[in-house]
Amino acid sequence: MVEVIFWLSVAAVAYAYVGYPLLLTLFSKIRPKPVRSQSWTPSVSVIIAAYNEERDLAAKLENTLALDYPKSQLEIIVTSDCSSDRTDEIARSFSPRGVRLHRQEERHGKTAAQNAAVTKARGEIIVFSDATTHYRPDVLRLMMPAFADPTVGCATGRVIYQDVKDSSVGAGTQSYWNYEFFLKKHESNVCSLIGVCGCMYAVRKSAYVPLYNDACSDFIIATTMVEQGLRAVYVPEAVCMEEPNRQAKKELKARVRIISQTFSDLWRNRSVLNPFRSGFYAIQLWSHKVMRYLVPICLILIFLTSGFLASSNVFYAALFVGQLAFYSAALVSWVLERFGVTLRLLALPQYFVITNLASLIAVVKFVSGETYTKWEPSRER
Repeated sequence: MVEVIFWLSVAAVAYAYVGYPLLLTLFSKIRPKPVRSQSWTPSVSVIIAAYNEERDLAAKLENTLALDYPKSQLEIIVTSDCSSDRTDEIARSFSPRGVRLHRQEERHGKTAAQNAAVTKARGEIIVFSDATTHYRPDVLRLMMPAFADPTVGCATGRVIYQDVKDSSVGAGTQSYWNYEFFLKKHESNVCSLIGVCGCMYAVRKSAYVPLYNDACSDFIIATTMVEQGLRAVYVPEAVCMEEPNRQAKKELKARVRIISQTFSDLWRNRSVLNPFRSGFYAIQLWSHKVMRYLVPICLILIFLTSGFLASSNVFYAALFVGQLAFYSAALVSWVLERFGVTLRLLALPQYFVITNLASLIAVVKFVSGETYTKWEPSRER
């Protein structure tokens, strides 16, 4: 029985990280669903969600105003979630250049601020952005042609994480997102994305559904598209730059919040997990989200069962020692980080532990009923 639990757990982890990507790759080749793009320049409203972003907002607005897109077709709105610093003042200083400010009367979180801004937006396409994200000038020209396809309701691009301090957490973030963008490429080509990049995604205003305040908007937005018979797609040529967290504790906190919100979203919209209702999209949700977030439970079972079997079998003993070495490497990386030392060789073990520990904590928070609505900037100040 112990061996059965061990091998079932190994199979679950293998499917989550290797089997599902292979399945996507296969389906992408045998039944692709390409986007029928063509040149199109619709009116666009860029909505920048901000809470106490005085450090980055001016640079972000300059970056947005410099986008290579017809000015007559571009609207910029800053939606401030009751910022208590100079965020609103900075946004107002750009009003002569066409930037509009919406300030929430009460602080209800990022999603509520975005909902409110959409009602004031005039564009046919809404682009959501964070204040810390810088877009390449051609982002809108590259993303908008996807919306010429009437089946496309949402589109996202690629994020390049730039870590000027070359931290271990930053390196781990880069590796993690390279893997995620590989999945996005094939999910987009097979069916629909199951989530988008929160710092850069575009939605048809006519298809935008106001989301509940504690929603993980960049995740559930894809489901709202699928439920309308539309899809969310990936445009890898559209690139933006973002600064990753450099501290393990901040990255852990951010991942716990995101995963907790995702669990809540999955539960609220659990009917979409039914393959007979949602087709292959349900398989994607089970594989990419549910299975991935349950990996830490499987890892604990693998560790315990291999340890139990180690005394009577060399294979299990070697595997148990290998796990000890891997988790020790993550611990060493965390300790070195405290002293400002980075070893890129240890970055991947550390980030693997961070993401799976975050999933485990998020499961507990979800079961206990804890929710998130308000958000704090997580980047180093």
